[in-house]
Amino acid sequence: MKPYTYVSLFSSAGVGCYGFKQQNFDCVLTNELIERRMDVQKCNAKCGNPQGYLCGDITLPEIQQYALNHIQQYKKDHALKDIDVVIATPPCQGMSVANHKKAENEIVRNSLVLEAIHIVSLIKPKIFVFENVAAFMNTKCGKEGRERKISEAIHEELAADYVFDSRILNFKDYGAHSSRSRCLVLGIRKDLSQHITVSQLWPSQETAKSMKELISDLPRLSVMGEISSHDIYHNFKAYKPHMRAWISDLKQGENAFDNADPLKRPHQVKDGVIVPNVNKNGDKYSRQLWDKTPPCVHTRNDILASQNTVHPEDDRVFSLRELMIFMNVPAGFKWSQQDETVLNQLSLTDKQAYLKKHEVNIRQSLGEAVPTIIFSKIAKNIKEALANVEE
Repeated sequence: MKPYTYVSLFSSAGVGCYGFKQQNFDCVLTNELIERRMDVQKCNAKCGNPQGYLCGDITLPEIQQYALNHIQQYKKDHALKDIDVVIATPPCQGMSVANHKKAENEIVRNSLVLEAIHIVSLIKPKIFVFENVAAFMNTKCGKEGRERKISEAIHEELAADYVFDSRILNFKDYGAHSSRSRCLVLGIRKDLSQHITVSQLWPSQETAKSMKELISDLPRLSVMGEISSHDIYHNFKAYKPHMRAWISDLKQGENAFDNADPLKRPHQVKDGVIVPNVNKNGDKYSRQLWDKTPPCVHTRNDILASQNTVHPEDDRVFSLRELMIFMNVPAGFKWSQQDETVLNQLSLTDKQAYLKKHEVNIRQSLGEAVPTIIFSKIAKNIKEALANVEE
């Protein structure tokens, strides 16, 4: 039996797409702009054919043409009429409510979505999957002087060939281990829509778990810069030592800006004068709660000044391992060519060197990712739906 196939656009490090690999889909082509993210995909052998890793700007005609040529050749080599699934998770900075610096040029940035929509129209897969922030469908995008909502762009270019629906889901209610409200758009080609409905493809619901259930068994880390002796990814990321006093006395749910002592509130000292930091979000420098579902993982999960990053008891941001648990990263997922068993046997100096090289990429990739379980569930539903059609 031939494997089911997929193409992944804007795939980052492939954390979400790993769910399709778990369901034994064959990755025909994966596209990502940043090479260090693509290197992670290669470590996980995402594509059977090395030519399937396309690192480059998908908006460029030559990159798009490479993608289309490679897909066509794959179909010819494997005697396939169609690609089963195209997934697209374009960058969301211009759409996110967390972005305080939105400007007109973000409309152009949002227009990366238009490229994904257009490529779907050219590939004509059986099913497409878009994932993005909750505001996705109502966000404006523009190209060549024309501005419209993303929902309008999808309808105008794909409605003739596809039946589709969108939902805003908090992934924590669907098996993910962190709160993450996102928009999913699922489309089925009309020639299959009599046999498959979009309602068959949504991920199944699950009861959300608390942070205590998920990470309280991990070793506690109290020394800045500490790395767990048995897990290189369970680490205390260092920060400026004077900042520790800002969070050290906080109980769960408390915020450093509410400290009674002004010296324990986030601040800078300029010319001998204390200048308080601006508190734009109440979730910065805020100690998290054991009994709550872990918060949304953002790309700046490495700093106290970002959203919901402070451990419920330790004076630190969440470790890499904790973030991986929040994002449902499977045990077999690799961040480098070296196996974890080998990494855990390194000297402390070598562990520190490894983290210095890889930690930022891992943290940013986790912040950009779709929790693996979400795409794994969708992939499983797609596989079962298509199998019934083929019967």
